[in-house]
Amino acid sequence: MHRLTLAVLLAMVGSAQAEPARPGLSPKQLAIVINDADPNSVAVGAYYRKVRNIPKANVVHVSIPNSPQRLDAVQFSVLKKEIDSQLGDGIQAVLMIWTAPYAVECNSITSAYTMGFDPGQCTRTCDAGRPSKYFNSAASQPYAALGMRLSMLLPADSVQQAKAVIDRGVAAGFRIVPATAYYMVTSEAARNARARFYPPAARLASKKIATKVVHADVLENADDIIIYQTGMAHVGKLDTLGFRPGALADHLTSLGGDLLGQSQMSSLRWLEAGATASYGTVSEPCNHWQKFPHPAILLRHYVGGASAIEAYWKSVAWPTQGLFIGEPLAAPYRR
Repeated sequence: MHRLTLAVLLAMVGSAQAEPARPGLSPKQLAIVINDADPNSVAVGAYYRKVRNIPKANVVHVSIPNSPQRLDAVQFSVLKKEIDSQLGDGIQAVLMIWTAPYAVECNSITSAYTMGFDPGQCTRTCDAGRPSKYFNSAASQPYAALGMRLSMLLPADSVQQAKAVIDRGVAAGFRIVPATAYYMVTSEAARNARARFYPPAARLASKKIATKVVHADVLENADDIIIYQTGMAHVGKLDTLGFRPGALADHLTSLGGDLLGQSQMSSLRWLEAGATASYGTVSEPCNHWQKFPHPAILLRHYVGGASAIEAYWKSVAWPTQGLFIGEPLAAPYRR
């Protein structure tokens, strides 16, 4: 395997900075939003607050009866105002603890919250999206620097599963363990839009991480995964895989973020398989690479010490349709 230093690999991303900015997101800067009409949200929210030591003042309560999968623009506007009215100025990011709602018309609920609802995207969902000011940014305080409160959704359909995701995020911070980032080049040509951005095969000894590009439709029997990125409508053999605490995994397809949809594999399957965070689009995006996590930029920021929410948000250029899910504070390389 070709050996590269960490500095060389980071430079390949083309950032102006020689090293990633020091990430700054901490539990006291994260607000958690609990749906009081959903008992699972209440239970998972209480657990998350305890294990992540979230200040009581950072707990936001809302009520969303019946948990619809999608909100319209008016419903979302009311919800956002209710959330924002309960936030202090120091809050840089928000974690919504529920499975649904996960979309606002054609926008994801996380992008609508962080960047504002974009009705124009819904006219033609395959058009280019609005650029994110946070894409590959050096900002360590997104709200203070850019006026953007990052957001993520922690699915809570299963309290047990949600607690397992949280526990993996917490465990990621204890020590660096040997791991591999896997990048798949599959037979689904249209879904290989990101393949040109895959990092080269390398071993970064100081971080105990290797990168591998695999030409196959499926990864099987790997037990050291820290990143898994592919392009498939359905990803097989997930039950044969082992994910490290803090692992990120996503697949480029049209409707991975339609969490409860049936047409393609839901991003929930990644969390169920052992990943700690994931991403998917909630409406037809076409295969613009800008609407999905950029592999090299995601790796650069995550290995550089960013948390899952920071690294994922920094890796998507046009995130309007993209839903960020999982445990936001996971940071296996923050040292």
